[in-house]
Parts: sequence; structure tokens; C-alpha cells
Amino acid sequence: MSNLGDNNQKQAKKATETTAGTRLIPRVTVQAFCENSQTAQLIESVLDDRRMSKVALTTHNGSIQGAIETYRSNPTPNLILLETSLSPEQIPVALEELSDFCDPGTHVIVLGHVNDVQLYRNLIKSGVAEYLVFPISSDVLVSSIAELFVAEDAPPIGRTVGFISAKGGSGSSSIAHNSAWMAAQSTRQEVLIMDMDLPFGTAGLNFNLDPPNGIVDAVSAGENLDVVMLDRLISKAANNINLLTAPVTLDTGFDLGEGDFEQVIELVQSNIPLVVLDIPHLWSGWVRHTLTALDEIIIVAEPDLANLRNTKTLVDTISALRTGENKPMLVLNKVGLPKRPEIPQAEFASAVDCELIEQISFDAATFGTAANNGQMIAEVAAGSRINDAFRNISARITGRQIQETTSKLGGLDISGLFKKLKRA
Repeated sequence: MSNLGDNNQKQAKKATETTAGTRLIPRVTVQAFCENSQTAQLIESVLDDRRMSKVALTTHNGSIQGAIETYRSNPTPNLILLETSLSPEQIPVALEELSDFCDPGTHVIVLGHVNDVQLYRNLIKSGVAEYLVFPISSDVLVSSIAELFVAEDAPPIGRTVGFISAKGGSGSSSIAHNSAWMAAQSTRQEVLIMDMDLPFGTAGLNFNLDPPNGIVDAVSAGENLDVVMLDRLISKAANNINLLTAPVTLDTGFDLGEGDFEQVIELVQSNIPLVVLDIPHLWSGWVRHTLTALDEIIIVAEPDLANLRNTKTLVDTISALRTGENKPMLVLNKVGLPKRPEIPQAEFASAVDCELIEQISFDAATFGTAANNGQMIAEVAAGSRINDAFRNISARITGRQIQETTSKLGGLDISGLFKKLKRA
């Protein structure tokens, strides 16, 4: 029977070999729960490793039970580190309870004091990312994290969501920016907004910034685009909010090829947990190509006949392009515009065969003030009910709905315990 201490060292060596050694870990959020102060010091020391320079790491006192109490009312990060001195029989029970509060896509590394190979095998089989046995070096811990997020076979960490208007002026940019801002605040994870309306984009205006032409420079770089260049082109707009802004100029004709954005999207998706694409109201080869590759698509429409016709066309076309993928979701905006006859929300959603996830009331004063100030709705009207709509949209685009646990324990038979935390 092999020794897990030796496995720790082998795992570190393997991770270093398979992750190009010095590649930076993406902008992920890591939270650690430590029973001992020495463990907390060890975990905090990993920030000295340059591979961790982009990682947001926090440590908490407590074990698995402490994590359970924390995540009853808070979203889980990209990675949870758990120190536990529980026995092999108790660890699976505690982890099953924790799994009730974990969001999809969250990884778990358990730091244990029990050298038990059978426990290790069962935890790995059930979906726990790694089980490391003390004593653990900081290099082993960093390499374990890198193996999750940097290895060639590691899935991209970023969820991609595109917002597109059914009709010009329907407000998809405002909905996209406010929803992305709300997602960043609620999950405390990095979010990137890609403003793809090159001549008329509003991301810079809405966040009161005048940044460089990030998205055009990224596309123009072609195969030369890498993480270092991307970091220079991304602008920081607010806490956990990043922008790739449009140049907003008519001096140049932006004749884009079908796959021109593909490399940019793949690179940001590999480095940022949530990527929100603000797609302009037009139909071209690159728009069609981009829409086929996204995790989720949200169509923003107003409740009138022209929007209904266009939404139906978009839903049918996108669904045909994305066979077997999620159908687009619908947000109705500017509901209750004075003196305008409107199609009832339920009838609109039924006619376009699309899930209505939210409706946002017409509020010219609030939206106008936010736009003129370069702020989000929650910043100018924290008590507005519109913010509830953005919270609901952000929950859908982040996939933050907690799933019910159906697994049952029988001894150490914990197959499937954490499979819901892994990407499909």
C-alpha cells in the first residue's frame, strides 16, 4: 500500500511537469478553512509563489463544519481548501453535508491528518479534487491548485454569457452591465465585460471610464495575444469588474472575420470565472459564430410586436445553430412604458417559445441618472426593486442555484458525492 506523503510529492512533480511550471493560475477565488494557526500560515505563504499572483485567497478559522456554516448564506468560491482532523468514517459524512451548499463548478481540496489510501481513493472517485496529507509544503499546495486550473486538460474556468437585443434600443447593454456588476458583488469573483459594439459601445461610459481600445487591440494581436498582453488590455472598472472596451470611433471600418473573436474569448475564458459579452444588435458571420460557442444567451426585448417578431426569429435561428445546447433566455425590458400598448409577458414568452427569466419596469429617471453618472442602478438607487431583477439574472448567468443532494452514504460508499461540483 503506497504512502500518501509520497503521493503528495509525486503529485507536485507531476503538476509542475504538466502545467509548464511557471504559468500563472487564473483569477480564481480560493477560501481556506483551517483548524490550526500553522496551517493558516502555510496556506497564506503560497501567495509568495508568483503563480498565485492573480489568486484572491482568504483564510478562515474552522474545519468542514465552519465551511458549512459559512456557505449556508454565502456563495462558494472556485476552490475550497479544508483542513480536517476527522476520522476516515467522519470525513465523508461532513463532506456530504457541505455538498448541499456548494455551487456547481466549485472544487474542493481536503487537507487531512490521516494517511488512509482507501479514503483517498474514495474521495477522488467521488469528485473531491485532491486529498493531501500533512506534512504539506507550500509548493505541493500551489502545484495542486495549478493542476486544477492550469493543466492542459483542465477545463476553462470561465462561464460565457452573451446579451443581445431583439431590437435596437431594447437596452441589452444596460442589462448586461448591471447584471455583470451584480454577479461580481454577490459572488465576489472576477467578471469581465467584453464590449463587442466596436463603433458605438457604452461599457466605458456606463462605468465612467475612458480606457484604451482593449478589445480591438486584443483581436488585432491574433496569435500573439497571450495572458501578459491581455492583462495590459483589460481595464479595472470596479471591485471584481473588468472591461475589454470598444474604441467607439467611426474612423475605421470594422470588417471582422467569422472567427476573429474566437481566440480572445478562449483566452479570457481560461483566466476569468465569468465572461459577459455585450453583443450589438446586428447579424453577421462573427455574431452567428460567437453565439454558437457560448454557455448561455440572453435576449433582451421590449413587449411590442416588432420585438416579438425579432425575438422569435433569433430564438429559432440560435436554437438551430446550437442543437443540444441550452435555448436562449428572455428578459423583457421597459415594461410599463406610459401610453404604449404592450403584449402581456406570458403571451410574449409563449409565442417565442423562450423562458422568461425576468421583466424590468420602465424607469427613465433611475436608468437615466445611472447612465449620466457612469454608475450602476444599485449605486444610484440601492433600494430600487429593479435590483432584485438584476440579482435574479446574475443568479442565472452564474449558475448559482444550489442543487439538491440525492446521494446516500453507506460506510465509505460516497460515489457521486461531489460530482455536481465538477464541470460536465
